[in-house]
Amino acid sequence: MQVSRRPHAVTLAVAGALALAACTSSGAPAPEDGPSPDEAARQGPVWDTRPGSVAAVGDSITRAFDACSVLSDCPEVSWATGTDSGVASLARQLLGGGEDALTGRAWNLAETGARAADLPAQVREAVAYEPELITVLIGANDACAPDLAAMTAPDAFRADLEESMDLIRERLPETQVYMSSVPDLLRLWTEGSGSMMARAVWRLADICPTMLDGAGEDEAAAGERREEVRERVREYNTVLEEVCAADDLCRYDGGAVFDFAFTPDHLSDWDWFHPSREGQAELAALAYAQVTAE
Repeated sequence: MQVSRRPHAVTLAVAGALALAACTSSGAPAPEDGPSPDEAARQGPVWDTRPGSVAAVGDSITRAFDACSVLSDCPEVSWATGTDSGVASLARQLLGGGEDALTGRAWNLAETGARAADLPAQVREAVAYEPELITVLIGANDACAPDLAAMTAPDAFRADLEESMDLIRERLPETQVYMSSVPDLLRLWTEGSGSMMARAVWRLADICPTMLDGAGEDEAAAGERREEVRERVREYNTVLEEVCAADDLCRYDGGAVFDFAFTPDHLSDWDWFHPSREGQAELAALAYAQVTAE
């Protein structure tokens, strides 16, 4: 008697169908959340709100010049990398802890008196540390020239910024960059020109002559000169914004520093120009808000 093999074939078919159904049923593993690798690549790199190390480049503002004592840098109260608990620098807030926590994770490469032309050299030093975030605050000295003709041209300012960004990307394609706007120098004159002491210091120390020379004068020519300096600062800030916008891992502060309504309390007691400890703390808070924004 011959045994039919049909029931065995049917059994195999049913088993196969059940296995296929099991793979496509609601009990199957759900697809992973989030974009696919191709979609993520199209979206570009994602900003990390908690970078693990910080290098700062720029000028005397970032060196905290005249914040602690006359004619001296005071990097421990720098808005960017300072260790002083009273200032709560950007690095201190991001990395947590005190000076020990910042050792080997925060570097201040800014230089008092620096202009945009000095930025590429500072960046070359900064990238050697391979920081996860580089802060940039530059431009005040480019506008604070001996006279209007000596102010850095916007095209030259742009070239220096672009060269600096290129240097960062060549060495550190995943490092983030925070660019601060240049402070409103006209507000310095507005806040300090009523003080005989401030005017005397500005004159004797020859501080920012394009804006502060003849600080007690209110003639039309003086007002026009100050407005021209302010317009140049606005042009620098436009350059900063545009250069930053061309890079996926750069954040511009949106003009937060330029727009900040600082008072004499935020200015050095020695020169009425550089930020005091209070001013440094405000710069740190503005930067932290930008860097950690989702």
